[in-house]
Amino acid sequence: MAPVAQARGSDVDARFDRAFGVGAYAPPAPSATPPIALPPGFELQLARLANASMGRIGVAAVDLSTGKGVSVMGDQPFPMASTSKIAIVATFLEGVDQGRFRLTDRFPLMMPVPSARFSSVVAPVRPGSSLTAHELIELAITRSDNHATDALLAAVGGPQAVTGWMKRAGLHGMRLDRDIATLVRDDGAIDPARVIDPRDSATPQAMATLLAGIYQGQWLSNSSRDVLLGAMSRCVTGRSRLRAQLPADAMVGHKTGTLNNTSSDVGLIRASDGRMIAVAIYVTGQGGKPGRDSRIATIARAIYEGYHAEPVSTLTVATPGMELVPTP
Repeated sequence: MAPVAQARGSDVDARFDRAFGVGAYAPPAPSATPPIALPPGFELQLARLANASMGRIGVAAVDLSTGKGVSVMGDQPFPMASTSKIAIVATFLEGVDQGRFRLTDRFPLMMPVPSARFSSVVAPVRPGSSLTAHELIELAITRSDNHATDALLAAVGGPQAVTGWMKRAGLHGMRLDRDIATLVRDDGAIDPARVIDPRDSATPQAMATLLAGIYQGQWLSNSSRDVLLGAMSRCVTGRSRLRAQLPADAMVGHKTGTLNNTSSDVGLIRASDGRMIAVAIYVTGQGGKPGRDSRIATIARAIYEGYHAEPVSTLTVATPGMELVPTP
């Protein structure tokens, strides 16, 4: 696989990076249990959209300017799938901040070796082409590349190292048990629409807390935070999910996840009035992937409109003059 060309050279990507970058916005940290004081009918509408009759749906969102949060089944575990790549990259970037790694260090892609499902605890892999850590992060986040993700995961010490980072960060309700090669090979043994599997899972509330904390610079240096948020702003997967029904002037930095009978999209939505919303949506069932994608898009739109109904005068908005880039 050829190295990915860095995208920071383009004007659009540069504006995305400025919008999501350090110094663009400085909201207060949300409380551990954000107050619910949202427009009348918002919570009821969200509960209706996240109805679990066709499969479990978990939602959590928090407006980072006010700390007001809302959730539906927000404390239930859902398969993280590839949304775990945010935590994997964050764990690696902690190592960069500590001097254990550099973004210019090279690591081999981890290429799966064919093996039967459940034939081993860990799926066999072999080293592939070597890329820089920065290129691996770009691939893992923007294109959800599994081989690049497992390269970063091997570098930090495996799933247990990522779970350790989550615990140190105080992120209760999240855990990583398997590398991506094993997760994909053994996928399908459990139907997440009917059964809760605690392995490789996150509650929507825990994921929303992770997103808020990364944005607010709680765990990473400014430069490492920019690397992760910049990659999320360039994510090319999930065009029919989180951003599909948002207004053209909304910006999204996100990460999708897909496994058997489950789809997800988590990220940061920047509204035209400057507010930033951390959103985590996990959907199972719904009759198939198109149904799951549509439900994610509809819920995201409802969250955006629900928060947007709050008067702008109550917000701590972004730096005046900040240029907005339309949702791609």
